[in-house]
Amino acid sequence: MTYLFRHMQMRPLALALLGLVLLAPVPASAQSLEALEREIVGLFERAAPSVVSISLRRENGLPRNSDRPRAGDGAGSGIVWDTAGHIVTNAHVLEGMAEGRVLSVTFDGTKRLPASVVGMAPEVDLAVIRLDRADEPLRPVARGTSADLKVGQLVFAIGNPFGLDRSLSQGIISALDRKLPTVAGREVAGVIQTDAAINPGNSGGPLLDARGRLIGVNTAILSRSGTSAGVGFSVPVDTVNRIVPALIRDGRVPRPGIGVVIASEEEAERMGVDGAIVLQIAPNTPAARAGLRPVDPESKKLGDVIASIDGMRVRNVPDLAVALGRAGVGNRATLEVRRDGQTLRLAVDVIDLNPPGPMVPRPANRPPQP
Repeated sequence: MTYLFRHMQMRPLALALLGLVLLAPVPASAQSLEALEREIVGLFERAAPSVVSISLRRENGLPRNSDRPRAGDGAGSGIVWDTAGHIVTNAHVLEGMAEGRVLSVTFDGTKRLPASVVGMAPEVDLAVIRLDRADEPLRPVARGTSADLKVGQLVFAIGNPFGLDRSLSQGIISALDRKLPTVAGREVAGVIQTDAAINPGNSGGPLLDARGRLIGVNTAILSRSGTSAGVGFSVPVDTVNRIVPALIRDGRVPRPGIGVVIASEEEAERMGVDGAIVLQIAPNTPAARAGLRPVDPESKKLGDVIASIDGMRVRNVPDLAVALGRAGVGNRATLEVRRDGQTLRLAVDVIDLNPPGPMVPRPANRPPQP
């Protein structure tokens, strides 16, 4: 009886202590973790409606505006740019259109909407498409800047890897000012490197800062297996902000050039040359008219090496593109060229190398429409 009485006396005390434990404040570390989680959840909820899945599929008896997603349709991701229905993505995401595939956009993995290409800039791997119709109000992505980014900043990627709609991954900025080759034979300068998981299907999706603002468009990974290895790349938003308005307005962006093919920086280093080695010169171009000399195709003798353009040092393709962009289409640039141990100054006109009219991919088996 004595034990039972003591035990019954202890129960109210135990319950009181339990109540104090439950009412005790959460440790600061746990509170911080919960606050961080709430911030990430809020970031995703704000940004996810601005991310779409872009599909290219063959017309197998289904109407073009069919809203039924199918397995294997995914080609990449896209970002809602404005309320007019413009979507930003990578140019390489639209490559399948040349095979007669039909373009469509899916929101939230459910309803599919038809879309058309507005314009492309393959030299920076960017493109703009537009919804043929929008059944609901669109939520454009909040945009930031990339000029003040720092290595170590938290970043978030949203996209559709392997067809998995609106997947979120987190990482940091691993490096800045990377160079990324494009299918147009040029290199994008100032590229952001991140360890946030980016896989096939993420292309064209946003890279966001901790405030949920767009700081880059995810475009590529460095991987032997074709899956994320912690090295992903994004076109910086400052480049996107410059290119996209021109694509919306004109369907194209000027590509300043003089008609030369330049050796890679690695090849120049192997040859012990400091500067841009002129490998080839296109006929009837400003470079040809100015008398530039390329590498001799038979003897492999070194021709001209471009050291600077209008005083800006040139060592590779990105340097050349930036210098010619500063000079501007329709203007004349002064090239400092090294030839046979001598330094020459040549005046060269800068022209637009892109063909006239909007750059829109057309199916190879279909004639252009008037």
